[in-house]
Amino acid sequence: MAFSGIQVRATGDVDAEALGYVRAKVVAAFERPGLPDVSGEVRVAHATAQHVAQPWSAAAEIRVGDALVVVHAQEASATELADRLQDRLRGRADRVAHRGDEARKAATPPPWRGGPGTETDAAE
Repeated sequence: MAFSGIQVRATGDVDAEALGYVRAKVVAAFERPGLPDVSGEVRVAHATAQHVAQPWSAAAEIRVGDALVVVHAQEASATELADRLQDRLRGRADRVAHRGDEARKAATPPPWRGGPGTETDAAE
């Protein structure tokens, strides 16, 4: 796997420690063998209003090979947000990685569509 560049950007009142923790969790989500090139952007925001129940939010648009992975998360704290973002990104990346495997398995048509095991094969 190669990181072409995942940028983590902040808007609002986001301190460097929280941004670093989110960045580490995003990188950890894509640390697995077999993934194609990964690049994209994660935007983290912290609402300053006191009445907001979940002031931390994130939106990620990451390109994994040819697939686009889009994830949104909203939580009460920066650490909860980073953990939720990592879980969602890892799940989507796993789905993208396995999608290619499933497509290759389905390449042979079933017998009722002319695949192996049909009557025409037995007659020849």
